[in-house]
Amino acid sequence: MCPGRLPARRGIFFLEGATMYAVLVRYLAIALAGSAGAVLRYVVATRVERFNLRFPLGTFIINISGSFFLGWFLSYVGRHHVSDTTRLAIGVGFVGAYTTFSTFMYESVKLSDDGAGFVALVNLLGSLVVGIIAVRLGMMLGRGA
Repeated sequence: MCPGRLPARRGIFFLEGATMYAVLVRYLAIALAGSAGAVLRYVVATRVERFNLRFPLGTFIINISGSFFLGWFLSYVGRHHVSDTTRLAIGVGFVGAYTTFSTFMYESVKLSDDGAGFVALVNLLGSLVVGIIAVRLGMMLGRGA
């Protein structure tokens, strides 16, 4: 085995033929992009939160814009050369930290528990339907349509 090379096996810390340096760069890129996505998520949520709406609009906006962006980005990557590190940093790190499925589910259950079952249903179905539309629009934009 060459110095700086990983064993030829797969696992959480090993990629076949990858150097330890390349793996660490990939993890660092995901972590840095994830921190940016988390900060942006916080900024968007707190800006919308000040409107004091009963509907979780901040989470809705985050999920829809994240769906749109991921649809666009993955379509763009399919047509252009983008490194695996960049693809993972943006798709896994940034978008993964930015979107809020767990918060979306919690807020929907909380609305229902608080007697706002209809609002919870609108949040659930609206996020799904508009999210699918946002992904489609992002994909169309990414493909240049």
